Amino acid sequence: MTTLEVGTVVAERTVHLTRASLVRYAGASGDFNPIHFNDAVAERVGLPGVLAHGMLTMGLSVETIVEWLGDSGRILEYGVRFTRPVVVDSESGANVTVVAKVGAIDDDTVRIDLTVSHEGTTVLGKAQVRVRAAS
Repeated sequence: MTTLEVGTVVAERTVHLTRASLVRYAGASGDFNPIHFNDAVAERVGLPGVLAHGMLTMGLSVETIVEWLGDSGRILEYGVRFTRPVVVDSESGANVTVVAKVGAIDDDTVRIDLTVSHEGTTVLGKAQVRVRAAS
């Protein structure tokens, strides 16, 4: 890892989610809530459409820094606030964009701030990952 400065972008990517992505995640996680695959149920409970699982969004967001880290075992702590849902359209799906920047540095750890957005709207607030500094 190179010398870091606060504000440096260390990783970024866009992940395309489809309804098939949601079904696969439901199978892996055991979360079969119909708001994640059924338009009629989502509409009936007042949602804008079928939503990506919050934990799926959270997981794909932190995974963005794993290649940069070189070892996911360096992740010490990760937290987010869910601020907006990711609506996954049946035809076009949804793109989730993640930008990871250095937020703070000390002797032992680095805080990475994740900006996670869908259609220009932040979907995870205060998304921060504390990682062990490289030796």
